[in-house]
Amino acid sequence: DCLYCDTFAMLHKQLKPKVESVMKRVLSFILLFGLALSSYAQRILNLDSCRALALSNNKELRIAQEKVNAAHYQQKAAFTNFLPKIDVTGSYMRTQKEISLLSDDQKQVIGNMGTSVGNGLQQLGQELQQVAMQHPELLPLLTPLNNVMGKIPGALNQAGQSILDAFRTDTRNLYVGAATLTQPIFMGGKIIAYNKITKYAEQLAQSQHATGMQDVILSTDQAYWQVISLVNKKKLAESFLKLVQKLDSDVSKMVAEGVATTADELSVKVKVNEAEMTLTQVEDGLSLSKMVLCQLCGIPLNTDIRLADENMENLTLPDMYTESNVSTAFANREELKSLELAEKIYRQKVNVTRAEFLPSVGLTANYLFSNPSLVNGFENKFRGMWGIGVIVKIPVFHWGEGIYKVKAAKAEANIARYQLEDVKEKVELQVTQSSYKVNEAVKKLNMAEKNMEKAEENLRYANLGFKEGVIPTSNVLEAQTAWLSAQSGKIDAQIDLKMSEIYLNKSMGT
Repeated sequence: DCLYCDTFAMLHKQLKPKVESVMKRVLSFILLFGLALSSYAQRILNLDSCRALALSNNKELRIAQEKVNAAHYQQKAAFTNFLPKIDVTGSYMRTQKEISLLSDDQKQVIGNMGTSVGNGLQQLGQELQQVAMQHPELLPLLTPLNNVMGKIPGALNQAGQSILDAFRTDTRNLYVGAATLTQPIFMGGKIIAYNKITKYAEQLAQSQHATGMQDVILSTDQAYWQVISLVNKKKLAESFLKLVQKLDSDVSKMVAEGVATTADELSVKVKVNEAEMTLTQVEDGLSLSKMVLCQLCGIPLNTDIRLADENMENLTLPDMYTESNVSTAFANREELKSLELAEKIYRQKVNVTRAEFLPSVGLTANYLFSNPSLVNGFENKFRGMWGIGVIVKIPVFHWGEGIYKVKAAKAEANIARYQLEDVKEKVELQVTQSSYKVNEAVKKLNMAEKNMEKAEENLRYANLGFKEGVIPTSNVLEAQTAWLSAQSGKIDAQIDLKMSEIYLNKSMGT
């Protein structure tokens, strides 16, 4: 037994450092893993990171960017109208019958030409035989002639067949091809106008993309400061709940001592219930506001996020604009740029419409080939030829169609110009209103800060008077309620000033 005890003690002494080392490593790993999980589960975001996430994850901005890409390639495609175009076409056709230049009767006559002539020669031969019988001395001369006439029908039939073969077209297998070059020379200004339209369209798509970015940033800022507002409202609700709970505890003790009434205790408990309900409502609103911000940033809705400005007791407010600057808004507002580009597009559409009723001149060159070919009679070979020419189109009379279309295009251009002027007037009014709201928000914040000072002083006096027994519970509740209202008003004034500045910057296009 002692031997076992000594052995166990020795093993314990040897293994203890190793076990402790392993346990320390495991604990360190668990601690690091827990910290990583907590940091991942709770993301800390500032305003710039929220904007960046919203801009990178917004689907509408991606659509707008694709529209910019499409407009860019359309502009490149429009420029190619200045350059010559080369097209190659080819076709093959198998027909049931071939085209014949000779009728069946003509083929019969030509093919049997030797036979027809042979009948006449046969009669001539009989007559020559009669002549030879009457004049035997001519027989040596007529015998070679008779031999030659015997060969003539076959030779003529062979010649007729060769003629038939030469006239055969063999168009059952028809191959046709052409390579064509077309170069516009004058199209009435249509190509130039269309290039300008596509260039303006690309700029318009870029302007609309910039407008979408501003809208996303505005929505993100609104959601961000809404969360900040509710975070501060939550802290305020928690502080108010602690105040009324402490008052409830003090009043309960006073009731037990007989220096306060049950009515005072019940009125305080009602305030406690109201404070708890207010805190619950603020927490629910904060959860929903964080979900909205997460949705805008493109992160899961259930992500536990924290904002960098949550712990700021007093929000840092940037420099305020006190005067409107309409000229800056006119220069920076993307909506105005879009309308100006739309007006330019409609002006160029007038030129495009007018060009349809002006003379147009184009140069064309081509190379045609076919099989069977007609260049050297009908041949079953690929043969071709080139050609060059000028195409001129002059509209002469269309019952005034061009005039009506041009007037309609001008009317659309006027509509775009009137829309631009109307929006400029509204932008000027919007900038002026936003400036007034900023000034008004500054005044409200100053008033809220003064009210806050008075409410805090009033609450301090009420608490002192309550402790001394010279102020009733109802006055303390009123002071606490006034303090809560003043604190809430200060938070609202700060956020309102932030949002007023955001709206002013939006109206200025900055």
